[in-house]
Amino acid sequence: MKFTPENIKHLAPNQVFVYGANEAGIHGAGAAKLALQWGAKMYEYGFNGQTYGIPTKDKNIYTLPLDKIQLHVNDFLETAFYHPEYEFLVSKIGCGLAGYQPKDIAPLFKAVKTGVFENVVLPEEFHKYI
Repeated sequence: MKFTPENIKHLAPNQVFVYGANEAGIHGAGAAKLALQWGAKMYEYGFNGQTYGIPTKDKNIYTLPLDKIQLHVNDFLETAFYHPEYEFLVSKIGCGLAGYQPKDIAPLFKAVKTGVFENVVLPEEFHKYI
């Protein structure tokens, strides 16, 4: 089984860094700031360059409830499904500045366990909770 590396320093041409974003698209800290080097665009989230931002905070930078994050995860999984040419490396979204724990966020990715999303790579810790 493959896991997202703990500290991603470079990406292969077919890899996409998946990070926790906010709905305002302000990438000022954490993994979102790191994503700027791979094509994330300020004031946007979603698929940009070799990145995909999944909002875990709202436009006012308040943490989103898990049901709202689930909607954004579902959008991401739809994108991953239609782009099998990419390998999506999911970071521990929501587990830094948003304040959630892997046990809270990991179940949002339970669809990955179905085998349909072979191109979605999750952090090792997430696998304990899905």
